[in-house]
Amino acid sequence: MNVSRLVKQAKKGNKEALMQLILDDQDAYYRLAYTYMGNEHDAMDAMEDMIVTLYEKIDQLQKGEAFYSWSKTILVNRCKTLLRRKGKFIPLEDESEQSSIPLTDDNPYRHAESEMDMQVLLSHLNEQQREAIELRYVHDLPYQTIADMTGAPLGTIKSRISQGIQKLKAMIGGDRYDNDRGEARRA
Repeated sequence: MNVSRLVKQAKKGNKEALMQLILDDQDAYYRLAYTYMGNEHDAMDAMEDMIVTLYEKIDQLQKGEAFYSWSKTILVNRCKTLLRRKGKFIPLEDESEQSSIPLTDDNPYRHAESEMDMQVLLSHLNEQQREAIELRYVHDLPYQTIADMTGAPLGTIKSRISQGIQKLKAMIGGDRYDNDRGEARRA
């Protein structure tokens, strides 16, 4: 069904239309919340808070086709608020202690060794670079959506991603890769 039409129905008070919009992208919402919260229970709490906020503020959405980027921005903000309240929002200086904690199998999206290796690599980036790279490449969000979600200018997001990728390349073997798709250079 058309997103704009469902948004119009939701604005008129149709709860089923709003739930349909959410259910259509529920896996992406969950993965995004889990990325921030680190466990299923807290991710689900953040999603519940997002749903309440969407219901209360759906009439503030100007463009129906922007529903998903708008709702994901709300979700990210809820996650950050919940983390601050729980005292789990770790400043950059304290992250070195967290990166030494072993990864567990309680995350259904972390079963591959390569993904665990990527999490270790990402833990060496600063918070802003890691967030931008995860939103872009793990959650496949466009640069503008990431900028809207984080409140940073578009150029800053592109710069964070570029600098983060350069750091990652240096950690895994320097200039062995000539582009962002990881294709090896031919000699």
